[in-house]
Amino acid sequence: MKRDNTVKSVIKALNIFKLLVEEGKPISLSSISKKADINISTVYRLLNTLVKLGYVRQNEKELYCLGLHSYEIADLINQNFNIWGLVRPYLKEIVDKCNETSSFAVLEANKIVYIDQIESENMVKVSTSLKTQNPAYCTGSGKILLAYLNNKMLERYIEDTDFIKYTDSTIIDPLSLQKELNKIKKQGYATELEEKEKGVHSVAAPIFGMNNKPFGAISISGPSSRITHKYLTEKLIPLIISNAKQISAELQTV
Repeated sequence: MKRDNTVKSVIKALNIFKLLVEEGKPISLSSISKKADINISTVYRLLNTLVKLGYVRQNEKELYCLGLHSYEIADLINQNFNIWGLVRPYLKEIVDKCNETSSFAVLEANKIVYIDQIESENMVKVSTSLKTQNPAYCTGSGKILLAYLNNKMLERYIEDTDFIKYTDSTIIDPLSLQKELNKIKKQGYATELEEKEKGVHSVAAPIFGMNNKPFGAISISGPSSRITHKYLTEKLIPLIISNAKQISAELQTV
């Protein structure tokens, strides 16, 4: 009889990890136990280990989701596929053409996470700390990625999100947000006009992978004093859409 050399606890931990990836949102201990078909005490022990290692995190509601170490691994995997190497020259090209900060972000556990960025050379500029989580509903990159969620996933997002009014322009009403997202999907880009922070404007466009679903977004951000409505319309929106389409086209051939 063939000997089984597998370690069952590793298999269970990876199954839990895979479940969190597929779920795409914070989930309770009991739900993980039920969906993974693993005893709840075993799930709790394995999750504690993954939390200590930084691959899983527990939010303020005691729900579990992917931690930042998971995205560091994703960074390395994507680097091996040259996705980061593919995107970065476009970020540089954007900055060269408009001298405003350009970023690459993904949606992680209902938050937007900026994973690469090239800053403007202007003395007054906008920059974001990489790997930190930001609200999706009031950022350009977040809104463009929310716009492409299916109805079920968007409903989950709205249910799980505590909407905070950061400025007078922040959209916190779910119906108003859905209307905004419908408009964004039709036009193919999202703007953020002082919705997260006063004095900051941004525009973002989606990057589509081989499954024709957006896996990230690129954006341009800067002070509202420079990024006027006219500048957005005439220069930055065409620039971000053009570069997002070029990245998406290259990814189809990777």
